[in-house]
Amino acid sequence: MDQFDVAIVGVLGSASAYHAALKGAKVIAVEKFELGHVYGASHDTSRIIRTSYGASKYEATGQKLVTITGGLVFLPKEGPIPASGFSTSLDANDVPCELLDAREVKRRWPHFQISDKVETVCTADTGIVHASRSSGKGVVIETSKGRFHPAKVILTTDVWTNKLFTPLGINISLSLMQEQATYFKLTNVPAFEADRFPVWIWGGDMSFYGFPCYGEPTIKASWDTSNYFMAPEQRTYVHSPQLLEQLESFLGQFIPDKGRETLRTVTCQYTITPDRQFILSPLEKHRDIIVGLGAAHAFKFAPAMGRILAELAIDGKTSDDISGFGMPQKVADGSKL
Repeated sequence: MDQFDVAIVGVLGSASAYHAALKGAKVIAVEKFELGHVYGASHDTSRIIRTSYGASKYEATGQKLVTITGGLVFLPKEGPIPASGFSTSLDANDVPCELLDAREVKRRWPHFQISDKVETVCTADTGIVHASRSSGKGVVIETSKGRFHPAKVILTTDVWTNKLFTPLGINISLSLMQEQATYFKLTNVPAFEADRFPVWIWGGDMSFYGFPCYGEPTIKASWDTSNYFMAPEQRTYVHSPQLLEQLESFLGQFIPDKGRETLRTVTCQYTITPDRQFILSPLEKHRDIIVGLGAAHAFKFAPAMGRILAELAIDGKTSDDISGFGMPQKVADGSKL
């Protein structure tokens, strides 16, 4: 049986494997599907990134990974998230931002139609990250290609997490849902290029977000956390017409464009914890198994989260404060191991 220091099962898994290898560990990564598959949460071509990374750290990739567009977060005054709290949090972390009224938003970006009852937080360093292109006693892992014996396992399996916990009698409180993002053809493409139109987020009772043109003459938008509950084995990969209708209705009022056409919709899977916080933690009764779960908003944090998971596996600790990212409170553990 092949021996390894760390095995990574299941973007968080790749980041964990990278950082574990940097630390000199003998690493094996196990994937259920083909590389670049469409069965999880991290496929498609672009993701929002809301804090820019230093260029020197990524020069070795030989590829431009981040396109800075600026970003707007629209917060209705009667909505669940106050703009003052949002900007205070950014100020506390030394992230430059502006608090704009509706008139100033309209002056800078005439694309948006918002009322005086909406406040807007503007961050200049928001943009798009390039997501894809074509192209102890330890644990025993059994695969179709053999058995492996790593000292530690980093489990980054998202919607399949609880299935892998079944032999241990463990079940974490997770909500699984199918989400969708839609691409739209525009009547005035230049007005929506990345140097003229920002990444945006609507933070009302219903949350929406969208992108400027990126890689093609379209914009992309989505309704975030639509509560379209669906386990992976139930997925048809067919989008919901009702969710698309809600998105189109919102965009019709928020970013009017009478000639806009709906081109295509792609689906993905969300895995949500009860408080929508990350999980970066070993299992209490199985300390050789470290769980990493991004709660459907971790792509932008993957490099840092991968480092933390690698440190937990190899060093048994991390210098980062991860006290808020433990296992959900509702965990059933009937394991006899």
